[in-house]
Amino acid sequence: MDLTHVHVMVENVIRRFGIDPTSCRGEKPGQWNLTKGSAQIWIDVMEINESGYFQCMAPISAVPASRTQEFYQEILETNHKLYGVGMTKFKEWIYIKTIRETDGLDENEVAAQMNRIGVYADDYDDYFKNKYFGGVA
Repeated sequence: MDLTHVHVMVENVIRRFGIDPTSCRGEKPGQWNLTKGSAQIWIDVMEINESGYFQCMAPISAVPASRTQEFYQEILETNHKLYGVGMTKFKEWIYIKTIRETDGLDENEVAAQMNRIGVYADDYDDYFKNKYFGGVA
């Protein structure tokens, strides 16, 4: 499957954000790493089971060693307020993530999803770090 057209869209959007996309490329084709404020944003364009996918995600918090029930409840309640993205847990980290098929994807949607992930991640990484880790995580 050729996903070159999606790579071009992602790099065009990164340029629109005023960043040189070549400086953001990851180890493999179809990967980019950016920052927005204090948040890291990871972008992946990949093939899974003969379908193309665009994924944008950001790590926002480790799972705290204490107050975990309160933490998870807050994650779920916060998830309900988010638009077009969701908080997920993988191993011992919480991420804000969006993923969708590349069919019908356009640059405006790529830009909206990247911006949305960046804004939410920049807000929530600091919020959870301050609330559950005393400002240090």
